[in-house]
Amino acid sequence: MLPKSADIVIIGGGVIGASIAYQLAVRGLKPLLLEAGQLAHGSSGACDGMVLLQSKKPGIHLELAIESMKMYQNLAGELGFDVAYRQTGGMLVMETEAEVHAMEKLVQNLVENGLDAELAGTARALEKEPNLSPAITGASFCSQDGLVNPIRLTHGFMHGAKKNGALFFTGAEVTGFEVASNKIKAVKTSLGRVETGLVINAAGARAAQVALMAGISLPIKPRKGELIVTEPVAPLIHRGFLSAKYVAAKFDPSLAAKGGQGVSMEQTEEGNLLIGSTREFVGFDRRTTLESFRRIAANACRLVPALRQVKAIRTFAGFRPYTPDGLPALGPAPNLSGLIMAAGHEGDGIALAPVTGRLVAEYVYTGQINRIMEQCDPARFSEQD
Repeated sequence: MLPKSADIVIIGGGVIGASIAYQLAVRGLKPLLLEAGQLAHGSSGACDGMVLLQSKKPGIHLELAIESMKMYQNLAGELGFDVAYRQTGGMLVMETEAEVHAMEKLVQNLVENGLDAELAGTARALEKEPNLSPAITGASFCSQDGLVNPIRLTHGFMHGAKKNGALFFTGAEVTGFEVASNKIKAVKTSLGRVETGLVINAAGARAAQVALMAGISLPIKPRKGELIVTEPVAPLIHRGFLSAKYVAAKFDPSLAAKGGQGVSMEQTEEGNLLIGSTREFVGFDRRTTLESFRRIAANACRLVPALRQVKAIRTFAGFRPYTPDGLPALGPAPNLSGLIMAAGHEGDGIALAPVTGRLVAEYVYTGQINRIMEQCDPARFSEQD
C-alpha cells in the first residue's frame, strides 16, 4: 500500500531519481520514490552507456563530469551491486582538418583540468583502433572515459537506496499536486494521495509536464535519439566513441552550421554494438524509422567499414531531456515552496547521475545551494522570459 505521507517524494524511477534516492537514504533520510512505469522505464532504459569527460563543454559541464567520474570508481562496491562500469577510455573521431583544429583547444583544456588526454593523428588512432577507417584525420583520447550499463546503474542505485530505508513504488503515475499558500502539501497519484512538504521532480523528459501540474513552466522537452543494436561479434572497437563534430562545434560554431551527421558507438561486454544516434524534436513519438536506420548505419560504416559485415538485430529510441542552454535544472523551482527540480540533463544523464544525486541530496540535507547548483538554478528560465 502506498503510504499516506512521506517526508520526501521523488518523482521518476530513472537513473537521476534513483541516484537521488540513494544519496538521501545514506544520509538517514527516508524518501519515497514514485515511478509511473517500471524502474528505468524511460530514457535510462533507452540510451547508450558512455561516461565521457572529453565530450563535455569546459566549465560547469566538465566540472560535473569529473566529479561524477571520481564517484564511479568505487560505486559498485559502495552500492553492493555490479553496475558494469568499465574505465575503457574513450575517443572522439575527427574527419576534417577543421575538426582537428577545434579539437586541439578541447584537448588542451582537458589537460589543463588534470585529465589524461591526447590528440592523435590518423596513424596513431589506427594503432589504438585498427578497425577505424584510414580516411579519418585523427582522434582524441581520454583514459578516464568509461562505459556503464544504464539499466544496471539505475537498479544499483535503487538497490542501495532500499537497503538504506527508501521506499519505491512502480505503477504510481503522478496526476497532480495539492498546493496551499504557495507550498506543496500533497502529491496525487494513480495509487492514491501522499501528504508531503517536499517533492523532487526527477521525471526526465516528462519533468516539464510534472512541473506544470504544480503551475511551474519550464522549457524541458524530449529530444528523440534512435539507436541500432547489432548481433554480438568479436571486438571491433575497444572503447566508446563519438564523432568529433558533435563536440568540435562547441569551439568552432561554424562547424555546426555546416551540418553533417555524426555517430556514437560502443560495444558491450557481450559483443553487441550500440550505434546512434539521431537528434530530433517530435514530441513523445518513440517510433523508429527506416530513414534514420539507414542514416545511422551509413555513418557508422563510414567510420568502421567492417560493420558492413555485421547484422543489425533491432532498433530503439529514447528521449533526452533537453534544455535551451544545455544545463540541467537543479534546485528549488521558482515561486513554489517544496518543489525541487532535478532534470534536463539531455544526453549527459548517465555520465552525471552520481554527482547529481549527491548535489541534490546535499541541498535537501543542508538547505545550502553550492556554486555548481547556482549555475543550474531552474529560476534562470523564468528570468529569460
